[in-house]
Amino acid sequence: MRLCRVMSVVVLVLVVAAGAAYGQTAQAPKRTPDVIYVPTPPEVVAAMLKVAKVGPNDVVYDLGCGDGRIVISAVKDFGAKAGVGIDIDPQRIAEARENAKTSGVTDKVKILEADLFETDISQATVVTLYLLPSLNIKLQPKLMAELKPGTRIVSHAFDMGDWAPEQELDVDGRKVYFWTIPKK
Repeated sequence: MRLCRVMSVVVLVLVVAAGAAYGQTAQAPKRTPDVIYVPTPPEVVAAMLKVAKVGPNDVVYDLGCGDGRIVISAVKDFGAKAGVGIDIDPQRIAEARENAKTSGVTDKVKILEADLFETDISQATVVTLYLLPSLNIKLQPKLMAELKPGTRIVSHAFDMGDWAPEQELDVDGRKVYFWTIPKK
């Protein structure tokens, strides 16, 4: 009888521990992401960073960073001072952090699990986006309020409604839009 109780306790402990371990590796986002993850092709990443003229004095923020490819490329290929990726999906965050580690840029790339609408982006000199048109428009007041004049914004695929882009590129059939935060 005593052995039965001990075995029951051991099984219970193992079930609880397995549940806790599962919870750590399969976390759900704090809220449902606004968009599904679709990676930006490498040639579009390069075009986005090139049109923004990313260089050694830049801090590049990618809002909805997915696997981190844009901020990693900004640092590794364009020599940016730093890159900050923001995403709400824990799975994407883990992937982005692993990609930064594999690329050897963890000293310059920071990946934040956060809501892009609630995160301070004021240190950015370049902001990259691959969101939906409605999210770009919703984000526009935050960009205008928090970013310094001259900060460059680049969006893959979607514009910002009435805010006309300064440049519009076609990269293998994909649109890239470019704006600069105006003087206040």
